[in-house]
Amino acid sequence: MSTESLVYDQLNRPLRDLRISVTDRCNFRCRYCMPEETFGPDYEFLPKTSLLQFEEITRLARMFVQMGVEKIRLTGGEPLLRKDLPVLVGMLSNIDGLNDIALTTNASLLKKFAIPLKQAGLTRVNVSLDAIHDETFGKMNGRGTKIKPVLEGIQAASDAGLNVKINMVVQKGINDHEVVPMAEYFRHSGHIVRFIEYMDVGNSNGWKFDHVMNKKDIIDTISKVYPLEPIEAAYFGEVASRYQFSDGAGEIGVISSVSDSFCSSCTRARLSADGALYTCLFASRGTSLRNPLRNGASDEDMQKMLTDLWNGRHDRYSDERTEEGVAKREKIEMSFIGG
Repeated sequence: MSTESLVYDQLNRPLRDLRISVTDRCNFRCRYCMPEETFGPDYEFLPKTSLLQFEEITRLARMFVQMGVEKIRLTGGEPLLRKDLPVLVGMLSNIDGLNDIALTTNASLLKKFAIPLKQAGLTRVNVSLDAIHDETFGKMNGRGTKIKPVLEGIQAASDAGLNVKINMVVQKGINDHEVVPMAEYFRHSGHIVRFIEYMDVGNSNGWKFDHVMNKKDIIDTISKVYPLEPIEAAYFGEVASRYQFSDGAGEIGVISSVSDSFCSSCTRARLSADGALYTCLFASRGTSLRNPLRNGASDEDMQKMLTDLWNGRHDRYSDERTEEGVAKREKIEMSFIGG
């Protein structure tokens, strides 16, 4: 149904994509997202009653599609920890005009769920994978988890007919030595690896500019071994700069929120696990949609609220980022809002 956004923000950006976090819990403790010293055994996660119910998520998703949203991505935390997630996917797949439902996951549980998710209507999976060797991967995920269950999850998703992309967050001096091995491993696989500049999402990861391996360095590092050629973006608002291997072995992407920001074409809204709408990944605060939903607001009331929020949006954090500003600004944690 929806081929054109019906709402635009203050910078004339359409609303096309909705990210929905279904849980703030995760079975990994990646240092750039949920470091163990902050998210330890005593950390208080959201109670079940605070999470949006599947019916509430579906009701809101239907409104967003009517406003022009074309893609929905389920995130977390680790979304596969949310009980009966395929049921939610099935509910979303029945929304008229919504043909693209994706999932971001660490894939450690994906082998079990790949077929039920595909049968329910999931179309794509983005797998967060920050190293291809066990030692580095275990350090990155904070649990010592080995790579095997993740690779098995990727294979299961592919076998089930899901499109799979791999996302690697690159941190200088931490896992940057894995950039070429990751590119090498997934060459010829049909899966695109997207290398992501380390971002200052949230406040708990101790981010600094000198921890960032920028897009140019990532491309130069890979090109020395496997020459790359730039290719055009597939659609307006695509976050990754695309490159193909010169020998025809596939393509990679680089998401460069720090060194080469793409705020001007950002079309994404984000719904947190407890039902707050955030209009930027780096936002300090959101607007509760759960409260009016549960207080009896009509669809018309909610639609007006959503339209007004997007019409008033003027976020361009990555364009304005400074190291001094990063230290001063409180931001929502990635585990609460998804990537």
